[in-house]
Amino acid sequence: MIFSKQLRYWYLQNKRNLPWRSTLNPYTIWLSEIILQQTRVDQGMSYYFKFIKKFPSVFDLAAASEEQVLKLWQGLGYYSRARNLHFSAKYIVNELNGEFPTTYNELLKLKGVGDYTASAIASICFNEPTAVVDGNVYRVLSRYFGLDTAINSSAGIKEFKQLAQQLIDEENPGTHNQAIMEFGALMCKPNNPDCTICPLNNSCYALSKNSIKDLPVKEKKAKIKTRHFNYIVIQSSDHKTKIVKRETGIWQNLYEFPLVESSNFIDEKQLIEHEIFKELFYNMETTVELFDKEVLVHKLTHQHIYTKFWVVTTTASANFALSWDAVKKYPVPALIDNFLNRYKNN
Repeated sequence: MIFSKQLRYWYLQNKRNLPWRSTLNPYTIWLSEIILQQTRVDQGMSYYFKFIKKFPSVFDLAAASEEQVLKLWQGLGYYSRARNLHFSAKYIVNELNGEFPTTYNELLKLKGVGDYTASAIASICFNEPTAVVDGNVYRVLSRYFGLDTAINSSAGIKEFKQLAQQLIDEENPGTHNQAIMEFGALMCKPNNPDCTICPLNNSCYALSKNSIKDLPVKEKKAKIKTRHFNYIVIQSSDHKTKIVKRETGIWQNLYEFPLVESSNFIDEKQLIEHEIFKELFYNMETTVELFDKEVLVHKLTHQHIYTKFWVVTTTASANFALSWDAVKKYPVPALIDNFLNRYKNN
């Protein structure tokens, strides 16, 4: 089809020189795709190189501890990606004898791999003609063909996948998929694309109807949840502290300071009266000081976390046994890491 041919021609002339494009190794392609889920290329590049250096093969990744993987992932966000990556590496090594799945359907069995990632790996590495549909593809297709079905609706997901599959070049599926994604990233950008130099401008529906800004269509986002975190940063007289592993939520298996989560802002008196504080410092003398004058706001996709770091100076205790030098060795959320970079313990 002319559409696919034009995209591939444009891609071969304009594609970025990205490291994962110089290989057909499914492990490195898989790694890059997981890292780039919900992450910009410029942000994910350094993490890709760190992972390839630390874990050059799926066997190396499978042999690592989850803490090692989470620590290397630290700062990239959406930590379930890292946990799923590690889980699937162990599955490939232990259940598949280290043989990477070679088909779309087999790739879908990997934890953390959905339609997009399976399609990308299957087409690029194994030449299987299965179409990718990501944010860039949604944007290109909706604008070019004038589709106003919401891309985050079940009907939209089905409609765009079917159209993408109809358009794919079955002889060069990997190149086609990379071309349409790259076209969306560099040419058909979300805001202010330069349509005057677009090779498809003479047949683009949105351009002809002056509706570039209106497409693609998204259903309204879910309401943002507000949370209030009060971290207790323990500073014992022998320069020790305490961190704990988070058991649930988006930061599962990452470490943080003891936490008092409240329904609203609390002051020092309310903190001291909380049962978690009382349990930590039973019959102990404490001095409490708020580290930041302003409340910190940590914004995630579906929640805003209003955070206070309370530094509590107290006597030595066997319950506070972690040296400050050791704290940095543990994987922590970006919120905690940013604090540690600013905090200078006594």
